Amino acid sequence: MPLLQVEELRVSFRTADGIVQAVRGVSYDVEAGQTLGIVGESGSGKSVSTQTIMGLTRGAQVSGRAVFEGKDLLTASTGDMQRIRGAKIAMIFQDPLTSLHPYYKVGWQIMEMIQQHESVSKDDARKRAVELLRLVGIPHPDRRVDDYPHQFSGGMRQRAMIAMAMALNPALLIADEPTTALDVTVQAQVLRVIQRMQEMFGTAVILITHDLGVIADVADEVLVMYGGEVMERADRRTLFFNSHHPYTEGLLQSLPAYGGARERLRPIPGQPPSLLSPPPGCPFAPRCPYVMDRCRTEDPPLAAAGEEPGHISACWLPHRGSERAELRRKLLEAEPAGTAPSAGGA
Repeated sequence: MPLLQVEELRVSFRTADGIVQAVRGVSYDVEAGQTLGIVGESGSGKSVSTQTIMGLTRGAQVSGRAVFEGKDLLTASTGDMQRIRGAKIAMIFQDPLTSLHPYYKVGWQIMEMIQQHESVSKDDARKRAVELLRLVGIPHPDRRVDDYPHQFSGGMRQRAMIAMAMALNPALLIADEPTTALDVTVQAQVLRVIQRMQEMFGTAVILITHDLGVIADVADEVLVMYGGEVMERADRRTLFFNSHHPYTEGLLQSLPAYGGARERLRPIPGQPPSLLSPPPGCPFAPRCPYVMDRCRTEDPPLAAAGEEPGHISACWLPHRGSERAELRRKLLEAEPAGTAPSAGGA
């Protein structure tokens, strides 16, 4: 049985303008020790889906199931969730400066996490905090443990958040855009820290990002989300070398070609749909270069997309490679009128 099994998760929010359908029928599994990458543009529902699993979307209308170690997190009591958060499931947020309390020392905040869930002395908690800071690569951790968050650089703050998240050896770590505000070099270092901690503790990881390049070397499986729905799911190699969905293709073409010849980046034209009133049919149809008539009226189901096991895609394009390539060629030659103009970007 998977460590985490999410089934038909739906999340909506009531606003003054109407009901925002943030997540619409998302399902996926995470095995113990596995890294699942969830990728999509801003507004695709990837962060809301994982925050809901953690019980952090109060006031939302939620349906579906999220079974973790045999317990449905969506129906768990407040007390159960307090025992699970931090100890069993930990989360790293996008901006560590807003996640770490500015009034308290970094080491104190790690110690508080430990003492909240375990009966240990202050001295033992401090020793563990120092060791965790050492493991994530903080220099002179015995001194830096007494620093405040503002005395750490952005990369060091993110490392401190990883140390706090791993303080209790959780079974699952959710990293929500953990490298967005960092430069490329520090981003790579932070990802290596997450990998090293995962290898040491056997932790499963859900890595949320808008950049496929971030998960190119770390994810075992990749889930592509758009408009609150799953567009495609595959193992990492299949997704990068034999993707099926046009949205995945657009994300891949938006990546810089490091070390190779590339004229320009190719952004996806148009803008993501409003989740107040999602369009009929496929949510990506208004921006898709291969759009067909049925795409505008019928929402394609997730179905097998090739010979690789577990590769699924929500698209009306044929799943056989040769047939898909031929139809794509014909659709591009026809220049469908419904394709969005080249304004805006991914």
